Amino acid sequence: MDVTFPYNGSLTAEQFLFYEIRIVSKLFLEKLTVEEIIEIVKKDNLFQYPTERQISRLTRACYKRLVALENEKLVRELANAPTDIAKQINLYAMMRYNRLVWEFMINVIGEKFRLQDYSLTRKDVNLFFIRLQEQNDDVASWSEKTIAKIKQVLIKVLVDTEFLDHIKSEVLNPVFLFEELETEIKENNDFEAFQAFNCFK
Repeated sequence: MDVTFPYNGSLTAEQFLFYEIRIVSKLFLEKLTVEEIIEIVKKDNLFQYPTERQISRLTRACYKRLVALENEKLVRELANAPTDIAKQINLYAMMRYNRLVWEFMINVIGEKFRLQDYSLTRKDVNLFFIRLQEQNDDVASWSEKTIAKIKQVLIKVLVDTEFLDHIKSEVLNPVFLFEELETEIKENNDFEAFQAFNCFK
């Protein structure tokens, strides 16, 4: 992760998008452009959304995550692997695409795992954002509503990937890093990312 990337609040709309990224990854592997993928998704109503309003934006978000992976094997796994493996890869793709997700997963979740402290309270999440706001003018300018929404999305992502049992849970599950992802994190030289998946080798 390039720490010079600006923080962005796009998570408020983009969220986990697991169903969508599975579809986009299959088309991505066909070497289609993002515009071609958008047209196919719209024409065949692949996302099964009631309107086309969000299709372009969310398809682009999925596409950018796949590009951020910089790893065709992981895109292939995202398209075809069993759900639990693909969900973990989608989280890693989110981390590589979004600096805020990267730092949350490393500095909050990874640190909890490192200390073998499996509590995750609202206070932990709030402190992460307070520090970010103190350190970064962009984040400091975000509205309370935006930050509240991003917090909700991050917690929901942890539920989707089984780090938490449900959105009210304050106990982290000791997750297991799947071999398919472990191998490619090494390939990408993203060794710092391991701690986010409770992997300390």
